Amino acid sequence: MIVNLAAGKQVFTSNAFLVTGDRTVLVDTGANFDVVEAIREHVDALDAVVLTHTHPDHVGNLEAVATAFDVNVWGFDASADGVDHELGDEATVILGDDEYVALHTPGHKDDHLCLYARETGVLFAGDLVFQNGAFGRTDLPEGDRSTLIDSIDRLLERIDPGLEALHAGHGPSVTDEPYEHVELASRMARQA
Repeated sequence: MIVNLAAGKQVFTSNAFLVTGDRTVLVDTGANFDVVEAIREHVDALDAVVLTHTHPDHVGNLEAVATAFDVNVWGFDASADGVDHELGDEATVILGDDEYVALHTPGHKDDHLCLYARETGVLFAGDLVFQNGAFGRTDLPEGDRSTLIDSIDRLLERIDPGLEALHAGHGPSVTDEPYEHVELASRMARQA
């Protein structure tokens, strides 16, 4: 099961997805709300935290989560504050009951990852793409529009057109033809 613990929060945060199953994992920790209590409403323990990237809105609660649950943190850049283990491009990781491949997708931030489970058709897109063709900002440090476009195109080459769910770093998850939202993001990024 995948639950967005940040849903309905009226603070500056990213989504924080609790993925339960054989390996209970939190994808991004969000910021500015008590995510530890939100996790405890669903489970007693976490096996790991996996980060899509290290912008403050995605890692603001990282120290609290790591301390409360004594878990290791996985991210693309193991030298980043709070990251214990590198999750490199094309590496696989178990989230819940499913195997995901980590895809390095810079452009919004250099350490950005998307996580994709081909078997179940689930994508954690971080801040690369969002609902309705929106895409990650490139006006922050490490942002680059042409690199972002390349990353979206790489993602389109990897994901199946039958994608079942797109869980973005902000806004709602998309379960109605999510592949089309990624295609639209590719077109929109070229026009902006």
